[in-house]
Amino acid sequence: MNTSPEYYMCEALKEAAAAFDKDEVPVGCVIVGGTGIIARAHNLSETLNDPTAHAEMQAITAATHAVGGKYLNDCTLYVTLEPCPMCAGALFWAQMGKIVFGAADPKRGFSLAGAPLLHPKTVVESGVLASECAQLLKRFFQKKRV
Repeated sequence: MNTSPEYYMCEALKEAAAAFDKDEVPVGCVIVGGTGIIARAHNLSETLNDPTAHAEMQAITAATHAVGGKYLNDCTLYVTLEPCPMCAGALFWAQMGKIVFGAADPKRGFSLAGAPLLHPKTVVESGVLASECAQLLKRFFQKKRV
Protein backbone atom coordinates (compact mmCIF):
# COMPACT_ATOMS: atom_id res chain seq x y z
CA MET A 1 0.00 0.00 0.00
CA ASN A 2 1.24 3.48 -0.89
CA THR A 3 1.60 5.62 2.23
CA SER A 4 3.25 8.71 0.76
CA PRO A 5 1.93 12.17 1.61
CA GLU A 6 0.94 12.55 -2.07
CA TYR A 7 -1.18 9.39 -1.91
CA TYR A 8 -3.12 10.62 1.10
CA MET A 9 -3.48 14.12 -0.35
CA CYS A 10 -4.98 12.52 -3.47
CA GLU A 11 -7.51 10.86 -1.18
CA ALA A 12 -8.26 14.26 0.38
CA LEU A 13 -8.67 15.69 -3.14
CA LYS A 14 -11.32 13.03 -3.83
CA GLU A 15 -13.23 14.37 -0.83
CA ALA A 16 -12.76 17.94 -2.09
CA ALA A 17 -14.18 16.87 -5.46
CA ALA A 18 -17.23 15.45 -3.66
CA ALA A 19 -17.70 18.84 -1.98
CA PHE A 20 -17.36 20.57 -5.37
CA ASP A 21 -20.09 18.32 -6.78
CA LYS A 22 -22.40 19.37 -3.91
CA ASP A 23 -21.68 23.07 -4.57
CA GLU A 24 -19.71 23.26 -1.32
CA VAL A 25 -16.34 25.02 -1.09
CA PRO A 26 -14.11 22.15 -2.27
CA VAL A 27 -12.06 21.30 0.77
CA GLY A 28 -11.50 17.68 1.68
CA CYS A 29 -9.47 15.76 4.18
CA VAL A 30 -8.55 12.35 5.48
CA ILE A 31 -7.15 11.36 8.84
CA VAL A 32 -4.62 8.55 8.94
CA GLY A 33 -3.98 6.50 12.05
CA GLY A 34 -2.61 3.05 12.66
CA THR A 35 -2.65 1.17 9.39
CA GLY A 36 -4.50 3.63 7.17
CA ILE A 37 -7.34 6.08 6.73
CA ILE A 38 -9.68 6.20 9.72
CA ALA A 39 -11.77 9.20 8.65
CA ARG A 40 -12.75 10.99 5.44
CA ALA A 41 -14.70 14.21 5.14
CA HIS A 42 -15.42 17.28 3.06
CA ASN A 43 -17.07 20.62 3.65
CA LEU A 44 -20.77 20.39 4.43
CA SER A 45 -21.51 23.95 5.60
CA GLU A 46 -24.11 24.60 2.88
CA THR A 47 -25.65 21.14 3.03
CA LEU A 48 -26.06 21.20 6.80
CA ASN A 49 -26.64 24.97 7.03
CA ASP A 50 -23.87 24.96 9.64
CA PRO A 51 -20.89 27.32 9.48
CA THR A 52 -18.83 24.90 11.60
CA ALA A 53 -19.27 21.94 9.24
CA HIS A 54 -15.79 22.27 7.75
CA ALA A 55 -14.06 19.16 6.44
CA GLU A 56 -11.62 19.09 9.36
CA MET A 57 -14.40 19.32 11.97
CA GLN A 58 -16.30 16.46 10.33
CA ALA A 59 -13.16 14.33 10.11
CA ILE A 60 -12.13 14.97 13.73
CA THR A 61 -15.50 13.71 14.93
CA ALA A 62 -15.28 10.57 12.77
CA ALA A 63 -11.66 9.89 13.79
CA THR A 64 -12.28 10.26 17.53
CA HIS A 65 -15.12 7.77 17.19
CA ALA A 66 -12.81 5.43 15.28
CA VAL A 67 -10.06 5.54 17.92
CA GLY A 68 -12.45 5.60 20.85
CA GLY A 69 -11.03 8.72 22.45
CA LYS A 70 -10.72 12.46 22.05
CA TYR A 71 -6.99 12.62 21.34
CA LEU A 72 -5.52 12.08 17.89
CA ASN A 73 -1.84 12.53 18.79
CA ASP A 74 -0.85 9.41 16.83
CA CYS A 75 -2.74 10.54 13.71
CA THR A 76 -2.06 12.69 10.66
CA LEU A 77 -4.61 14.99 9.02
CA TYR A 78 -4.23 15.55 5.27
CA VAL A 79 -6.29 18.52 4.10
CA THR A 80 -6.42 20.27 0.75
CA LEU A 81 -6.48 23.81 2.20
CA GLU A 82 -4.69 25.30 5.19
CA PRO A 83 -7.06 25.03 8.18
CA CYS A 84 -8.84 28.15 9.41
CA PRO A 85 -8.41 29.34 13.01
CA MET A 86 -11.60 27.53 14.11
CA CYS A 87 -10.36 24.21 12.75
CA ALA A 88 -6.86 24.85 14.11
CA GLY A 89 -8.43 25.28 17.55
CA ALA A 90 -10.26 21.96 17.22
CA LEU A 91 -7.05 20.30 16.03
CA PHE A 92 -5.31 21.76 19.10
CA TRP A 93 -7.89 20.21 21.46
CA ALA A 94 -7.66 16.88 19.60
CA GLN A 95 -3.86 17.08 19.94
CA MET A 96 -3.45 16.12 16.27
CA GLY A 97 0.00 14.61 15.81
CA LYS A 98 0.65 15.98 12.33
CA ILE A 99 -1.11 18.22 9.84
CA VAL A 100 -0.30 18.12 6.14
CA PHE A 101 -2.01 20.68 3.92
CA GLY A 102 -1.95 21.40 0.23
CA ALA A 103 -2.80 24.99 -0.66
CA ALA A 104 -2.03 27.86 1.69
CA ASP A 105 -4.92 30.16 2.64
CA PRO A 106 -3.43 33.66 2.73
CA LYS A 107 -6.76 35.24 3.74
CA ARG A 108 -8.15 32.88 6.37
CA GLY A 109 -5.49 30.30 7.25
CA PHE A 110 -4.40 29.63 10.83
CA SER A 111 -0.84 30.73 10.14
CA LEU A 112 -2.02 34.36 9.84
CA ALA A 113 -3.06 34.45 13.50
CA GLY A 114 -0.45 36.11 15.65
CA ALA A 115 -0.40 33.47 18.37
CA PRO A 116 0.24 29.77 17.71
CA LEU A 117 -3.10 27.99 17.40
CA LEU A 118 -1.92 24.39 17.16
CA HIS A 119 -0.78 22.08 19.93
CA PRO A 120 2.96 22.59 20.57
CA LYS A 121 3.73 18.98 19.62
CA THR A 122 1.82 19.10 16.32
CA VAL A 123 4.07 18.83 13.27
CA VAL A 124 3.00 20.82 10.20
CA GLU A 125 3.91 20.13 6.58
CA SER A 126 2.62 22.36 3.80
CA GLY A 127 2.58 22.45 0.02
CA VAL A 128 1.80 18.79 -0.74
CA LEU A 129 0.08 18.84 -4.16
CA ALA A 130 -0.50 22.55 -3.56
CA SER A 131 -1.09 23.31 -7.24
CA GLU A 132 -3.76 20.62 -7.63
CA CYS A 133 -5.48 21.70 -4.42
CA ALA A 134 -5.46 25.38 -5.38
CA GLN A 135 -6.70 24.64 -8.91
CA LEU A 136 -9.87 22.97 -7.66
CA LEU A 137 -10.62 25.95 -5.43
CA LYS A 138 -9.98 28.37 -8.30
CA ARG A 139 -12.34 26.42 -10.57
CA PHE A 140 -15.04 26.51 -7.92
CA PHE A 141 -14.86 30.27 -7.37
CA GLN A 142 -14.60 30.99 -11.11
CA LYS A 143 -17.80 28.98 -11.59
CA LYS A 144 -19.47 31.08 -8.87
CA ARG A 145 -18.55 34.35 -10.62
CA VAL A 146 -20.07 33.39 -13.98
